[in-house]
Parts: sequence; structure tokens; C-alpha cells
Amino acid sequence: MPSGHYLLIMKSHYTQFEKAVVNIGVGRLSSQPNFEDKVLPEIQKELSTITGQKPSPRLAAKSIAGFKLRAGTVVGLKVTLRGERMVSFLNRLVRITLPRVRDFRGIDLKSVDKNGNLTIGIKEQVVFPEIVPETSRVNFGMEITVVPKVVKSREQVIATYRAIGIPFKKEGSNK
Repeated sequence: MPSGHYLLIMKSHYTQFEKAVVNIGVGRLSSQPNFEDKVLPEIQKELSTITGQKPSPRLAAKSIAGFKLRAGTVVGLKVTLRGERMVSFLNRLVRITLPRVRDFRGIDLKSVDKNGNLTIGIKEQVVFPEIVPETSRVNFGMEITVVPKVVKSREQVIATYRAIGIPFKKEGSNK
């Protein structure tokens, strides 16, 4: 089968997905000195390098004294990818990034919810090839959620995820 034909098949599988959402919680990083001036712009720069799109800040809705949180402060960043950017990001995620994750054994099938959304957590952003670990000044994790357009059954959505190359754990493995 010619490689161009393979890409057409892959593109047809990707058209079954509505969007990919990348979320980052700044959490403990926000307590560092000069967070707004130095740390937050660095996180935004690295996230935009990974996704190819500028992240939008997520603000705290109300103040919570127990967490030393004020209303209106940045608590996270979010990027919603659609179309070609989503296809490019998911291709890089499946083919380059996930194999670079340390002790990666596959994604648990429990990561696909009843609506067919696949949620993947990554502990460090340095597994992405766009990030140079030596020059990166901040470490942060991220959560990636892939949302399908139409869900007929959970099994069909899982089959579509497998078709684009998402590596799920084997049925018999316990870890």
C-alpha cells in the first residue's frame, strides 16, 4: 500500500474527532515569587510551542482562604485544538511523545469515559520533542482530552482510537 494512501486513511479517522483540549493547572507554581512576571510567561511560551497555539488563562472564580487563592488569579491554562492543528498535535503525541514517556506501558481503557472522551495525563512537558530540557526553567504536567464528534458506542470509539495509533494497555496486564 502506498504511503500517501495510508495518510488518507489516517486523515479519515481524525475527522471523527471534534477537538483536543490541553489543560495545565499552575497550582503550586503560583506561590513562587514573581509568578506573574517570570514563571507564567515561561509556561505560556512552552505550551504554545507544544501546541502551536496561544493558551488562554483560566481564572479562579472565587477566593478560597484555605488554598490562599484570590478570585481572578490565574489557576491554569487551556488550549483547544481543532482541525489541522489537532491532527498534527495528535500525530506527534501518538508517534513521538508517548514513546518517550518513561516506563510507558500503554493507556488504560478506563481513560475513555462513557461519552467516548479520552483523557491522557502527562507528568512532565519535557517529553515533547519541542522542549529542550536544558533550557526549560519550569516543570509542569498537563492533561490532554480528545473529544469525538459522534459516539455510537464506547467500543467503536476505542476502535477508532486504536486506528489512529493510540497505544492502549493489553487486556490481561494488571499495571
